Amino acid sequence: MQNNSIKSGSVRGQKTHIRQLGINLDCWYAIARSSEVQTQPLAAKIWNRAIVLFRDSSGKINALEDRCPHRQVKLSHGQVKGDLIECAYHGWRLNARGECAEVDYLAENQKLPNCKICSYPVKEKNGFIWLFPGDETQAEKIDLLDLSEWEHLNYIATVSVIDCQAHYSFLIENLMDMYHGHLHDDWQAWANPVLDTLDEDEHQVTARYQAQSYYKIDKIWSISQLFFKSLRRLHPEPLEVSYVYPHWVSTLGSDFKIYCLVCPVSETATRAYLIHFTSLNAFWRLHKLPVWFRKFIKDSCFGAAQKLLDGLVRQDVLMIEEEQQAFLQNSERKSYELNRALASVQKLMRSQAENE
Repeated sequence: MQNNSIKSGSVRGQKTHIRQLGINLDCWYAIARSSEVQTQPLAAKIWNRAIVLFRDSSGKINALEDRCPHRQVKLSHGQVKGDLIECAYHGWRLNARGECAEVDYLAENQKLPNCKICSYPVKEKNGFIWLFPGDETQAEKIDLLDLSEWEHLNYIATVSVIDCQAHYSFLIENLMDMYHGHLHDDWQAWANPVLDTLDEDEHQVTARYQAQSYYKIDKIWSISQLFFKSLRRLHPEPLEVSYVYPHWVSTLGSDFKIYCLVCPVSETATRAYLIHFTSLNAFWRLHKLPVWFRKFIKDSCFGAAQKLLDGLVRQDVLMIEEEQQAFLQNSERKSYELNRALASVQKLMRSQAENE
């Protein structure tokens, strides 16, 4: 595979606007959920690249650029034949390396076309399919974001998909700025945040807020607070949010852990997976039950916070897309910011985008 890395940042001595930054391609991005790829190919996108994902006969995930080298139509319109992906147009079949492997109408005196499309390093872990769009020689040197709670029996997961027509920087800033909580009204999980400390390095920005939480998961019936607002009570809890490039991680007290797996699609589109984990660590009696029963509880409660999470996402996406439209209408208009965490976030985005 060719090195797909691109250079962002300065053009003729001028800095690229933060809302037009590229991405560091030498990272692992969650491009789909495992459940989205079954027997048929799946079309996906990351930073102006069309990708097709498919499973071979053993169930292993493969990733190619989404085009047949014959007539350039989408391979994702085709089907999987054994270990090969077959184009819907003329039936050319390609292997996981992107090479033409079979053509049914090949004459005896003809050789297979010497053509090849890009293949991408891909991994399947913790319910997601991760793709490395950059220099494939660097892929094994860089770790995936650790989602240890996905398999842990003490955590209940809910996943919400974020599809917003906006540059990824708007989403990251929304996630790092906890002062926008009043937007969420009945969906609100935290209140009265005050930025306490801010730590940063070349890979991460962490903002710690003093805040209050509406939820306390300490009784067997506590999870019902997700459904009934009258059961919620404000109490002090630390709120920590981290931009672990290119993703986001948050904790609210000891009860909730949230991840946002960000997959920039283009300069004006972003897809992300928001994963909310509710902790059952406080229920020590539960930990003594048989593993099969604990797994049953974990699986049965999957998606328990769906209504809450989807409500938050809807409201945030509306604001993020309005920000994008305002920028497109007048990119020279100045915005004013009081949260010092966002300056650090923009600095990290810019330094990572400028990496080749």
